[in-house]
This record gives sequence, structure tokens and C-alpha cells, in this order.
Amino acid sequence: MVIVIHQTASTENAFLYNEKKVEQKVASYFHSVNTKAINPFFFDKSHRLKELTDIEKLNPRVKNKCLHISVNPSTDDSLKLNDPIIRKEIDQFMQHMGYGDQTYFVYKHKDLERTHFHIVSTRIDKYTGKKIKDNHERQKAQNFIKELELRHQLDNRKRSEKAVFKFSAQSRNIKHSLESLFYQVNQMEAINTRELYDETLRLFNVEIRKSGRGHIVVVTDGLGKVIRYPIRLSKFQEKPNFYLSEKLYATPKENARKTIASKCGVTEDLLKEFFK
Repeated sequence: MVIVIHQTASTENAFLYNEKKVEQKVASYFHSVNTKAINPFFFDKSHRLKELTDIEKLNPRVKNKCLHISVNPSTDDSLKLNDPIIRKEIDQFMQHMGYGDQTYFVYKHKDLERTHFHIVSTRIDKYTGKKIKDNHERQKAQNFIKELELRHQLDNRKRSEKAVFKFSAQSRNIKHSLESLFYQVNQMEAINTRELYDETLRLFNVEIRKSGRGHIVVVTDGLGKVIRYPIRLSKFQEKPNFYLSEKLYATPKENARKTIASKCGVTEDLLKEFFK
């Protein structure tokens, strides 16, 4: 089991990302808690989004209000964790993290190689208007995972042994996985130049290359050799930042990887979102 707390500043962006996946029929509505309607999924998306934005209006001074979490069971985990158990564990997780009384929506995704779940909520307390404390939340999430694995006798050896999370010649659902990668990197405010963006993609063996009047997205072996058939960038609905316009900002190349590591935290948490 892997749980990733995404660095997403905008609640609206995270919400619309998941709603778009539902519209594309690669995700479905799965669960909701503490909403005004018994089943908010009967209404249109503007109704659901308003529930979150109304809470955030209580404290407009907070910059990063979004709570966006993905819950990623392995294939083996999914054999033991059916939908009712997943719903119960997500509720326990939110309670464990201090968000149990918040309004939140859960989406079931099937656009990667295994089923996973996205939770969208807000960090603004719906009753007090204060920002909910998020100290040590990554460690708290890891503690919950350990307890969950013990409760359901999940095998965590594969999770601890596999240390490389990159696209490869064997990766399936490649277009959906790339769009998910673009979305996650697009949310990282510290990646503010095209050069930093390209360096981040290379961590996943992904490159964007000029081709004719446009660009193509390729998966490489890490040394520059293309190992998957290229996909034209125009085919993607979720496009990478800095390829929507030609305006660029200069950053010294030798500092690019250091900046990614120090400012953005591009570590195994992000990598685990795509490969286990």
C-alpha cells in the first residue's frame, strides 16, 4: 500500500482533475463524507465544488488550501481490500490525519495499471475557518499504512524492495500514466521554468522533443534511446506546463537537478504514484 499526499495548491484544480477523469470514463464516483446532500454525486460538479470553496472562503489568507491524497493498493492488496473495506479505511485514515470531520470526495481511478483512489478535500476547518495543522503528516500517513497492513495482513515486502519507479518498455496504459505525471508535475509551484520541468520528466525516463511544428513525448531507457513509440503532444488532454506557450525563463542547467530535489521534493512519494 502506498499513500501519497500531493503538493497541490488549488482545490479547484485537484477537484476538476478528478471530475475530468470521470467524464473520460477512466474513473468513477466512489465515496463522499460530511456533505450537505446525502449523495452529492446526483448533482453536477459545480454543486460539489461549491461545498469546498464555500469552506475555503472562511479563510482566504491561506495560500495552499487543498488536500489531495491518493491511496494506491498493490494488485495483491486489492485481493484482500474490497470496496467496502477501502471506504472504511479511507474514513479511518482521514480521521487519523485530522480531517475526519471535513467534507471530502473520493474517486476510484482505473487509468493506470492498477485501481487506485483519489481524495479531494480542503485544509480549512469547516467549523472554525482555521487551517488544520499538518505537522509531520507524511510520518502520520506512514504510521497508518503500517497499521493497515497489520490489520489486513498485507505483504509489504514488495513495497520495500522495489526502489526504481520509472517508465519502461513494459509500462502499460502509457498515455493515461503520462497525463497523470503531467498533472502532478504541473501542480508543483517550485517547478517554474521549462528546464526544471524537463529535468523532472527525465527522472521518469520521459522526454518532450521537438518534431516538425510541434512536439512528441517519448519514453527512453534513461540514456536518451527511445524505447516506446512516440506520442504527439497534441494528443494529450492534460498537457505539460511550459509547452502551452513559447515563453521561457532562464535557470542555470547545472542547478536544475539540485533545485528539483531541494525545492520540490520530487522523491519516491511522487514516483510511487505511478509505479509499484
